[in-house]
Amino acid sequence: MNLPNVFLFIGLPYIAMVIFLVGTIQRYRGKGFKVSSLSSQFLEGRALFWGVVPFHIGILMVFFGHLTAFLVPRGVLLWNGDPLRLLILQVTAFSFGLTILVGLVGLLARRFTNARVKMVTTKMDLLIELMLLAQVVLGLWTAYAYRWGSSWFAADLSPYLWSLFKLEPNIVAVSDLPLPIKLHIVNAFLIFAVFPFTRLVHVLVAPLHYLTRPYQQVIWNWDRRAVRDPESPWAPTRPKNN
Repeated sequence: MNLPNVFLFIGLPYIAMVIFLVGTIQRYRGKGFKVSSLSSQFLEGRALFWGVVPFHIGILMVFFGHLTAFLVPRGVLLWNGDPLRLLILQVTAFSFGLTILVGLVGLLARRFTNARVKMVTTKMDLLIELMLLAQVVLGLWTAYAYRWGSSWFAADLSPYLWSLFKLEPNIVAVSDLPLPIKLHIVNAFLIFAVFPFTRLVHVLVAPLHYLTRPYQQVIWNWDRRAVRDPESPWAPTRPKNN
């Protein structure tokens, strides 16, 4: 257990978590409206669709896959006890990783090729997208070069992460992992550290209540064809259909 490993796998995780918690709370309290993705869809929709949809589908599936291996490692190991199920899980996870990559490359490309989007792009937008790109590439590299990641994640990384939450860090297993996997882990902690200062913070205020709220019924009380008619003359009084 050398000093770099102690810092990267004990010090950095706790530093990242403190910044994540304090930074997110302060941002919400001080700039509540900016706790959003600040969508640029009104600037252009087609390129955004082919970037956002693959990215979100892929990242949600990969995130919940990692979360499952973290929360129920024994269940994952039991599932992987059958070679066919293990192969299906490996191929599925890799496919969703490629989906993230396709979407992320599309999102990055539009920031450099669309003049209107480029004007509203910040340094933090580019930083987080490049960090995510590095994370996805490292993840795909890990999945390809070091097979059956769901099994060794459940057996080695899950106990390490739980040890951090229990404030009894045990880094023996992660200290001996190959360099690409270490970089993948460290970059994940760095993403958590910069999370409160980026657009990613919008995931914490996702409108999930839309899934359970009653259907909204819109009833028109006037002729829809006459609403905001551009041919209507200007009047000092506000029109009733506005």
